[in-house]
Amino acid sequence: MGMRVDNYVSPEEKKQVDEKRIKMLKIFSKVATVMNILMYVSYFPQIISNFSGEPVNWLQPAVAMINATLWTGYGWLKTYKDWPIIISNVPGIFFGAITFITVFIH
Repeated sequence: MGMRVDNYVSPEEKKQVDEKRIKMLKIFSKVATVMNILMYVSYFPQIISNFSGEPVNWLQPAVAMINATLWTGYGWLKTYKDWPIIISNVPGIFFGAITFITVFIH
C-alpha cells in the first residue's frame, strides 16, 4: 500500500486505536493549530509597516496565502473533513491576503 492521500479506511482495514494515542493526537493537533494561527497573526507588524509607508516584500505573504488556501482545500475535500488543518489555515488566507494587498495600497 502506498501513501494515503485521504482519511477514508474501509471497514476491513480498520484497526483498533489505543486511547492514549487518541488523547496524544488530540492534544498535538490543538497545539499545532494554535501555533499555526499565531504564525499567521504575526503578520500584524507587517500590515502596520505597510500602512506606515514602509511596505514589506510581497512574496512571502503571497506564498503563505496560496499555501494556506491549498491546505484548507485539502482538509475540506478529504472524505472526513480535517478540521485542525482547515481551522489553522483559514487565518493564513485572510492575513496573507491583507498583508499582500496592503503592500500595494498604503
